[in-house]
Amino acid sequence: MISTLRDVFRAAALAGAAMTASDAGAETTYKMLDFSQLDGWEQDNHAAALKVFLETCMDLKDQDWQNLCAVAQSQVQAGGAAGARSFFELFFRPVMIEDGTPALFTGYFEPELDGSRYRSSRYRYPVYKMPPEAKRSSPWLPRRAILNSDVMQGRGLEIAWVDDPVELFFLQIQGSGRIRLNGGGSVRVGYGGANGHPYRSIGTEMVRRGIYNAHQVSAQVIKSWVRRNPVDGHELLLHNPSYVFFREIRKIRPSKGPLGAMNRSVTTLRSLAVDPKFTPLGAPVWMEKDGETKMRRLMIAQDTGSAIKGAQRADVFYGTGDEAGQAAGRLRDPGRMVVLLPIQRAFALLPDEF
Repeated sequence: MISTLRDVFRAAALAGAAMTASDAGAETTYKMLDFSQLDGWEQDNHAAALKVFLETCMDLKDQDWQNLCAVAQSQVQAGGAAGARSFFELFFRPVMIEDGTPALFTGYFEPELDGSRYRSSRYRYPVYKMPPEAKRSSPWLPRRAILNSDVMQGRGLEIAWVDDPVELFFLQIQGSGRIRLNGGGSVRVGYGGANGHPYRSIGTEMVRRGIYNAHQVSAQVIKSWVRRNPVDGHELLLHNPSYVFFREIRKIRPSKGPLGAMNRSVTTLRSLAVDPKFTPLGAPVWMEKDGETKMRRLMIAQDTGSAIKGAQRADVFYGTGDEAGQAAGRLRDPGRMVVLLPIQRAFALLPDEF
């Protein structure tokens, strides 16, 4: 998966929307819709969504999904946007799944850091692989002990070295990223495990200390404050005992997105992180995001996240780099999401009196 920790620093702001059905005490409901009830459906690029669907549909094990995947492959070979739209309309039914909590869309991205394969006066913050003893013992050492002792040194656990400890901290929140090497080229890293300690929100701690109000806290605000206050900022980051280790990802082409929860690359503005308790991974999802900039688009559920809890909760993948990060960080909008399910699955979810 891209991350098990991203967005957690916003937990206080998102807590109400991230409740599961059992938390809210509400029953999960299912309502079948018609494609004519999907706002903007006719205007979307269904062929682009179909190609993203093919990225993961071959990994779906059930026979009905396998059959649909085979049809989708033949449809792509035939080409044509009209054919792609017909594929979804013929073989799926839109199902509105609700659990009593309002819809909420946020965004995530793949960060880029500057680094080197070798330590230097500039590149002196290591990106670590997971040590064997951390795999065998959970919880293992907290962040403070990992960073303030020599337990990791001299063992060849460094994948690379980067020049900014704040960006490294947020790389751990996102769970994957790219490191631009000073000699040219780049290294791609993905989530490789964690030390087993619970995440403590830095943003929540800043609010508790009276540094900011809850509505003021964001990733950029935290980064700026830590850099302006290096001593107190370093201590603030150590407040979080959780520590994420990485693995080097070699099999993905540079043009592709990072690996999602299905161990396949996610696609900019076509992949969603969802709660698999409600939305099957690999399923198409019609997204109607409201807010300042509306978005009506067929997405594919290809990722998960620890802050993504609920039937109407989703994270939009915005791509790689700073611009994508800024766009993702601004997103916190209402709307609705409608899951497209194979016809028999859709009818099986409906009440008996339907």
